[in-house]
Amino acid sequence: MPYETHMTSRSRRVLGAVVAAGLIAGLAPAAASAKIIELGQTSTQPTPSCPAKPCLAVSRTTGYQVKVGEQRDMFIAPRRGRIVAWTVQLGDPTAKQIKFFDTTLGGAPSAGISVFRPGKRLTGTITAQSPVVPLTNYLGETVQFPLATSLSVRKGHRVALTVPTWAPALAVGFGADTSWRASRTEKRCDDTQRQTAVRTLGAMTQFRCLYSTARLTYTVTMVTEPHGPPKKKGS
Repeated sequence: MPYETHMTSRSRRVLGAVVAAGLIAGLAPAAASAKIIELGQTSTQPTPSCPAKPCLAVSRTTGYQVKVGEQRDMFIAPRRGRIVAWTVQLGDPTAKQIKFFDTTLGGAPSAGISVFRPGKRLTGTITAQSPVVPLTNYLGETVQFPLATSLSVRKGHRVALTVPTWAPALAVGFGADTSWRASRTEKRCDDTQRQTAVRTLGAMTQFRCLYSTARLTYTVTMVTEPHGPPKKKGS
């Protein structure tokens, strides 16, 4: 049996008022709102190299992805905002591989993120950092770390991965159009055991070493600051 409705004249007047109010509301300026952005996200997820042979890891440095194919500046904040979490996809090294890294790179796997203001000649000044967290319990997983205290980030600042020891967060086998930079001096790009991870706020560092055909497997979640309607001229 079809469902029927009966509308009185008063109902029509009420509905008309509601529709009119809806049209007026539709013409009003959109409410200012924040946006959630995942820096470093691509359509396909990279696979960390470990436990393959060779098992390659990020070691004792602060680094950021420069480009992945046609995507560039993936870790530059497009607007001012707050970083609320970061995510890392970790390889699953064997016990033998873990022992080797732990012994030669200063201990168990660990990592955090650093925000820096880019300067001239591939330099950067650290403006904010997350705590460094141990990664042993998350090997072989993709894990997101929410920040108890969010980090301020300005438009144009970059967000890097800081690894004081080592982290199986490196995917390899890409083309020459995929590369990342590390906080190492130009003449020490091959010295991956030397400590170059930046852990001091306000410190200026160099990102002189470029590594092609590889990708860091982290992303960063930021919330942009809301903005109101554009200001009128002369106001």
